[in-house]
Amino acid sequence: MKISYNWIKQFIKTDWPAEQTSELLTDLGLEVEGLTAYQSVKGGLQGVVVGEVLTCEQHSNADKLKVTTVNIGAETPVQIVCGAPNVAAGQKVPVATIGTTLYTEDGEAWTIKKGKIRGEESFGMICAEDELGLGKSHDGIMVLAEDTVVGTPCAELFNIENDEVFEIGLTPNRADAMSHFGTARDLKAGLLHKDINLELITPSVSAFHVDSRSLKIDIEVANNELAPRYCGVTISGVKVGDSPAWIQNRLKAIGLSPINNIVDATNYVLHELGQPLHAFDADKISDNKIEVKTVEKGTKFTTLDGVERELHEDDLMICDSEKPLCIAGVFGGIDSGVTQNTRNIFLESAYFNPVSVRKTAKRHALNTDASFRFERGIDPNITEYALKRAALLIKEVAGGEITSDISDFYSNKIEDFQVHLSFDKVTKLIGQEIPKETIKSILWSLEIKVNNVTETGLGLTIPAYRNDVQREADVIEEILRVYGYNNIHTTTKLNASISNSSKFEDHKLQNVIGNQLASQGFYEIMANSLTTPSYITLSELLKEEHNVTILNPLSNDLSVMRQSLLFSGLEAVSYNINRRRSDLKLFEFGKTYHDYNGTREEYKHLTLFVTGNKTQESWVSKQQKGDFFYLKGTIETALERLGISRYKTTSSKNDAFIEGVQYSQGKMALVDFGIVKSKTLKHFDISQNVLFADFNWDNIIEVAKRNKIKFTDIPKYPEVRRDFALLLDDKVTFDDIYTIAKQTEKQLLKNVNLFDVYQGKNLPSGKKSYAVSFMFQDERKTLTDKVVDKIMKKLQSNFESKLGAELR
Repeated sequence: MKISYNWIKQFIKTDWPAEQTSELLTDLGLEVEGLTAYQSVKGGLQGVVVGEVLTCEQHSNADKLKVTTVNIGAETPVQIVCGAPNVAAGQKVPVATIGTTLYTEDGEAWTIKKGKIRGEESFGMICAEDELGLGKSHDGIMVLAEDTVVGTPCAELFNIENDEVFEIGLTPNRADAMSHFGTARDLKAGLLHKDINLELITPSVSAFHVDSRSLKIDIEVANNELAPRYCGVTISGVKVGDSPAWIQNRLKAIGLSPINNIVDATNYVLHELGQPLHAFDADKISDNKIEVKTVEKGTKFTTLDGVERELHEDDLMICDSEKPLCIAGVFGGIDSGVTQNTRNIFLESAYFNPVSVRKTAKRHALNTDASFRFERGIDPNITEYALKRAALLIKEVAGGEITSDISDFYSNKIEDFQVHLSFDKVTKLIGQEIPKETIKSILWSLEIKVNNVTETGLGLTIPAYRNDVQREADVIEEILRVYGYNNIHTTTKLNASISNSSKFEDHKLQNVIGNQLASQGFYEIMANSLTTPSYITLSELLKEEHNVTILNPLSNDLSVMRQSLLFSGLEAVSYNINRRRSDLKLFEFGKTYHDYNGTREEYKHLTLFVTGNKTQESWVSKQQKGDFFYLKGTIETALERLGISRYKTTSSKNDAFIEGVQYSQGKMALVDFGIVKSKTLKHFDISQNVLFADFNWDNIIEVAKRNKIKFTDIPKYPEVRRDFALLLDDKVTFDDIYTIAKQTEKQLLKNVNLFDVYQGKNLPSGKKSYAVSFMFQDERKTLTDKVVDKIMKKLQSNFESKLGAELR
């Protein structure tokens, strides 16, 4: 939300620097995320002065150029080449001197330099309106009044407004502060606590009166629940045109583009007081009747943006006797708005049900300044006042007369909230005793009425516009934010409780593996748990009936909970590759969600994604692609870190892989990994290989809890290594060799490693060669060759008999 400091100063006369005010607003809970300068004319016309054209001669080398001498208040006149058709001697004109920076309509800067045009030197530029940002005309140079003093800076001639704009990160509960008046109200409370008592000035509406009763619009509110309050008035004889500069400057400062004086006036009051308004062309209202009601489901309605929408039966509409005119609190219709031909208007000010507006806005994917406020809850008691304020403003900027009484339908008044505040509860929650008089002063500054005072507490009335303050705890929060969080003393003593928790808790193991992966160059991602339902078509294992659907989705692409972390991860991979980040190592901890015949279940997973090169480009080493075995090593390192060293290796049943492997223990799958199918990658516009691993984190934790840590002394005696080169059938796996080796020698054999594989020339068909190393160690004595040779013979014999192996 953008807030103009100059606008704030219309409500509260403060001379505080904007930076200091930013700090106070932030302390009050209106966090200022940025402070920017605004000028109604960009650059502020710095370097532009009033000049007098002394002479104006035809350029000798160009028919459309003139050579002028201009007095700009310096010691000597300057020569300027000008191409404007209306330049003439004797004129007072704005001159951009050498070094002046001007800005195009798009905000692009350009600097005036000394130049030579068709052989004639030019020391500046005589400017047109659009070149200075003072208008849109480019028909010729801007001619000033004859009595303008030469050398006067043009910044002093034109009403250039300099402003500072706060960018406030408003929290959703603070609907009361969604306006300049609301922000000023908070600022006043903060200043009062600093013993600076300033008056809060509100725009007067005492001049409001009915000029005639010549245009009456009948109003019927058919649904009081959805429209608790509805006000309207007519204004006749308006002249639609541009708004005055002061309104345009206010709107431009907060990022709005002026449209016309009627619309600008309603936008002005919206951002001034926080009350959305809507102006209808009264001549387009059939039978001079407004009906506030819902319409039949499927009714077609075209909004101001030209989009035809299909209405829902719960959408509250503003209608005439024949047709819908506006989606209440959200967006106007294309056929009922104000145009250049509008002469009579019906002005609406209302309080609509916040829940209804929010659902309608999301249903139609519309987010407007009006809906932003209505759906959070505006002040129901400011409705008529804002209507009078807007009507008077329209009369001021567009003329016309007020031609009806105000119609105000407010059948069930929204009452203020009653809360009892205990002084002991204030002290308990804040952790520090605040003087009772200070508490009452803060409440008074926040317009919270103190009804009665006792020794133990206060009886309070909370104004209806503070719909976020309805409990005792809410009131204490209000007291604290004005009193100042920084004013609460902190103790020098730190108390802590030692928790008796297991080292196998989810978050602890997650931190262990997360840190390990990060140290290996992986980056953590956190994808949205909401996803598109179309992804289930990419895997036969995912079923549509297992989708957990969202009742009120933000969009169709975010309408179901994900059944797999693969696709959200591939979205991240694709996003990075498209931005020239093709070497990726990513991991994510997340959950999948499933609906099994009405029973909803969720499972936690850890996923890894590897694509491109393993390391960054370097002159020291050659680039190496992240391959299947790199991913396998990463997985096994993670499992080993968790104390999981025994698991079964089988082919993965996950159809996401071209070829995949599964590690499991008993009936519990631990991890599936492999190379993602090119068909799936193509769906995400990925043309390079992607390796994917999916850890079943729930099973991982369960298995990790079973492991018992054993401690042994560091061996005193050396290891002995022996190698075999085995000729085997190509169907034999290393796991077969490992299992037989471990069964053959259980005590002295400490490790078996495959360090070379060969298949091809000089080997029989269907055969391959494995080079395998065996590490032996006796923890009690030094091993002799005799003992090791005996074991190696047993290994050789078992390999030959069970695997058909031959020594090479």
